[in-house]
Amino acid sequence: MASQREIRRRIGAVRNIKQITRAMQFVAASKLKRAQDAALAARPYAEKIDEVLADLAAVLGQEDHPLLAQRSGDRRWIVLVTTDRGLAGPLNTNVIRFAQREIVEHPGDLRVIPVGRKGREGMRRYRVPMEATFPGFGDRPSFADVIALARLISDAYVAGQVDRVDLVYSTFVSTLVQRPRTEQLLPVQPAPDLEGIPGRQFIFEPAPAIVLEQLLPRYVATRLYRAVLENLASEHSARMVAMKNATENAEELIDDLTLTYNKVRQANITREMIEIATGAQAS
Repeated sequence: MASQREIRRRIGAVRNIKQITRAMQFVAASKLKRAQDAALAARPYAEKIDEVLADLAAVLGQEDHPLLAQRSGDRRWIVLVTTDRGLAGPLNTNVIRFAQREIVEHPGDLRVIPVGRKGREGMRRYRVPMEATFPGFGDRPSFADVIALARLISDAYVAGQVDRVDLVYSTFVSTLVQRPRTEQLLPVQPAPDLEGIPGRQFIFEPAPAIVLEQLLPRYVATRLYRAVLENLASEHSARMVAMKNATENAEELIDDLTLTYNKVRQANITREMIEIATGAQAS
């Protein structure tokens, strides 16, 4: 059995860890509100763009813009959005495994563009070819941050270098639930429930084709930006829950170690009393 000194040292170490995890829990909680508000605010904007595209699809076809063109090839890119930092529970593991399952179930000429250090490490570990890598965009990403990524993807699709681009990220459902999700990014398709809206929801000036020319590149960037915001909210909520669980586990471990310490202390006291009584009787 461990000595009293060793148990005291372990209790001190666990208390230090508890202080760290509690501080990280509070930091994640303070960042979660801002990230959650940003993710929720981006959803109506993305839905309105889907409505506009659905209306444009009623009067325009694939030949009106290269980002709408459907192709029969199997050259596929996956944009995988993860975090740069760990200590977020199973968040990154789940989305990386989800992407790996997509790769296995739909084989072909595939390359991945990881956004975030964890995704890059995961794809390297699975030996998946990568077209490009991007770091995470920090705790306060802006729309301008995703422009370079959106331009890379759009230019490659227009040039015929890829036939399909999918987006994989963690969508924020609630503080306790973050769900991996895959979406087709290119070719651009309106949301299924909005496709073919009758009655023309909008009047386009100067012309639908010109509006489409300006809208589609921004649409791609908007989808990427929304995925980044959703993943950021998922990261902070997952880290807050993980650190809360770690703090509670540390408290339980401290209680167990304290109980063990008291037992050892009591056993030492009893042994010393017995030795004293034995020595007194011998004399």
